[in-house]
Amino acid sequence: MNLPNPLVVLGGVGSPYTRKMLSYLRYKRLPHKMIWGDPSKYLDQEGIEKPKPSLLPTFVLPDEDGNLKAVTDSTPLIRRIDKEVSERSTIPSDPALAFINYLIEDFADEWGTKYMFHYRWHDQKDANNAGTILPLQTIGMMPDDMLNNVREMISKRQIDRLWVVGSNNDTAPIIDASLRRLLVILEKHFASASYLLSKRPSSSDFALYGQLSQLVNFDPTPREICHEVSLRTVAWVGLIEDQSGIEVTDEQWGSIESLPSTVKDLLIEIGNGYVPAQLANARAIENGDKEWETEIDNCLWKQKSFPYQAKCLKWVNEEYSALEKNDRKKVNNLLDGTGCERLILKL
Repeated sequence: MNLPNPLVVLGGVGSPYTRKMLSYLRYKRLPHKMIWGDPSKYLDQEGIEKPKPSLLPTFVLPDEDGNLKAVTDSTPLIRRIDKEVSERSTIPSDPALAFINYLIEDFADEWGTKYMFHYRWHDQKDANNAGTILPLQTIGMMPDDMLNNVREMISKRQIDRLWVVGSNNDTAPIIDASLRRLLVILEKHFASASYLLSKRPSSSDFALYGQLSQLVNFDPTPREICHEVSLRTVAWVGLIEDQSGIEVTDEQWGSIESLPSTVKDLLIEIGNGYVPAQLANARAIENGDKEWETEIDNCLWKQKSFPYQAKCLKWVNEEYSALEKNDRKKVNNLLDGTGCERLILKL
């Protein structure tokens, strides 16, 4: 199954997952055609069925029979593309390190989006910013009266959906403290490293970049926080946007044993919020509960249950189960005491 040349990518300027995949494609040096805006128009024109669920970005790729399909979900997309185009892979060659990469990528995708969505719509100045810019980027330029109506409609819809990521006045301090701790860790990490895990980019770099691209560059409140707490992170985001110019070698991957101590710090932060949230959500899905609650940062966190995030936990465990015994031992040694060891379910 060959990839189209160029790849057709449909997405939004303000979508962290679109940014994740666009920076990934640039690094891979893969020809692509980026189409900004609502994917529906293009898919309807081409007679391609819309994906379920409809997410950004959307890739147009052939299925096993060669028929073009709309495909979403950035993590499996990266692994499919890396499998078909092995040059400049973003999956570490050390299986144990590859698992840590998968875990951090999932953290960025599933917990990092709480930062992004919360800051975009929780405070009025951020909601006004996003409510104005996003329609112009999605729909196109429009007169003031039309823009005002669209801004009011989109802002209300998104603010009403803050509960989806658990954002409210009670959890706002938890989200803010988590982002600030993450930035402190990254400031220390980037003092001696250019990437999260190795001397070359991995898929976790692009995932974290996707969320931070919005926090650093788009939304006013987190932009101020990022510039206040970690200018190294701000600089890193600017660099990861386009890594097409770097050359890489297999030796640059390193191994799980060669990770800097700051990666352990990052795993501790992952264990602090992402892990209890994933476990509580999975229990709720298993029990058929529509909502879940758990303690994070000594505070009560409550939100709606989501089947997809339960699948994410299952996939993390499948990645772990696929490891050889010696690689599992290496992973266990690194995760021990971080809180992340709780993710590995004893089924």
